[in-house]
Amino acid sequence: MIRHENENGSVNVSTGVYTDIVGTAASNCFGVKGMAARSVRDGVFHLLRKESVGKGVHVTYHEDNSISIDLHIIVDNGVNLSAVGASIISEVRYVVTKCTGTEVRAVNVYIDSMMIG
Repeated sequence: MIRHENENGSVNVSTGVYTDIVGTAASNCFGVKGMAARSVRDGVFHLLRKESVGKGVHVTYHEDNSISIDLHIIVDNGVNLSAVGASIISEVRYVVTKCTGTEVRAVNVYIDSMMIG
C-alpha cells in the first residue's frame, strides 16, 4: 500500500487498486486477448474473465514510493510480440501514473500463451 499525502490529508492506495488498473489498461491494448493465470492443479495458463483482470498482475512496492509491475497475458495469434509488449508497457505506465500519481519503476510483461482462432 502506498500513502499519498498533501495539505488536505492523505490517501492510501491498496494493491487491489493497482492490479485492477493495470489489468484493465493491459486488456485494452491491441493484440491482448486477456490476462493469464496459471492453474495450480495442471500448470496450464488460463484466460481470465473480465472481472478477474487483476489476478494476472503482481505489484512490488519500493521504499521510494514507486512500484514495479509484473503482468501475465495471453495474446492473439499473428501479432507482433515486441510491439504488443511495448504498447502495454507504455499504456500501463501512463494510466497508473495518471490515476494514482505513483511512479512506475518497471513494467515486466510475460506472454504466457497465444490464442489461435
